[in-house]
Amino acid sequence: MVPTRLLGKTGQKISILGFGTAAAGTRLKLKEAVLLYEEALNLGVTYFDTAPEFAGYGNAQKQLGYLLKERRKEIFLVTKCWEPRGEDALKLLQQNLHDLQTDYADLVFVHSIGSDKMDPKIVFGRNGCYHAMMKAKAHGLARFVGFSGHNRPGRFVEAIKNFKADVLLNAVNFVDHHTYNFEQDVWTLARKKNMGLIAMKVFDGQDKLESRKLSHSMMLSNSDLSPRNLEMAFRYALSQPGVASAAIGMATRAELHQNLKWVNNLKPLTSREMLQLRERGRSLAKNWGAHLGAAV
Repeated sequence: MVPTRLLGKTGQKISILGFGTAAAGTRLKLKEAVLLYEEALNLGVTYFDTAPEFAGYGNAQKQLGYLLKERRKEIFLVTKCWEPRGEDALKLLQQNLHDLQTDYADLVFVHSIGSDKMDPKIVFGRNGCYHAMMKAKAHGLARFVGFSGHNRPGRFVEAIKNFKADVLLNAVNFVDHHTYNFEQDVWTLARKKNMGLIAMKVFDGQDKLESRKLSHSMMLSNSDLSPRNLEMAFRYALSQPGVASAAIGMATRAELHQNLKWVNNLKPLTSREMLQLRERGRSLAKNWGAHLGAAV
């Protein structure tokens, strides 16, 4: 079974391998997707991360709903609201829950707060997404509220300083450390507040529209990471202080079982390995650039 870790101050233990559903939601038919989700759950993956179609997740939420209908209590369910205005965000959350065939999410993210769409003045204003999600939490539509995103770490620093939240989901890999550096700039502050930490974009997190048409493995083969570097990237993310899980997109049984193999053989990076990765990442970062959006 997959090891678990405590998700910050939530008090919840989640699998250290999280199932990111975007790849399956955009590539697989209903029966294929449900069978893959079910197999992952049977093997100990309890953290399932999803979002609506317009956020790049295809049919993932509707597919996952068929599993939730039967096994809701076994899953730590995560969805996202990528709407700056509160009224729109609440409608989206309600639609998400309808698609998922459940009446609550374990965690809802105020999503992609580094994006141009999510103007902080609106998102965190009186009628913005953040306050709407906190009200949704108070009314039982979500157990926990968090912030997620891939870029502009400075926005996350300000959000953490000024607003309460339970969990962060950020792009964390040894290459983007040199461009976005959520590990140091954001997560250091978050740990002081005992926030739960989830890593995403662990392997390279291409953020190109055409990448949505590719399988997880195809995306990896098109990245600058060798097979050896992929395992090191996996270990890097799960070696960060306070991290509870790495949410990784999977669309095949081969991908699922490869990630499970790495989980079962997981060893924290040594200081020497960490230094070597820093140097390797520095070189790759020059090629990748700010591929997940503006850094500042």
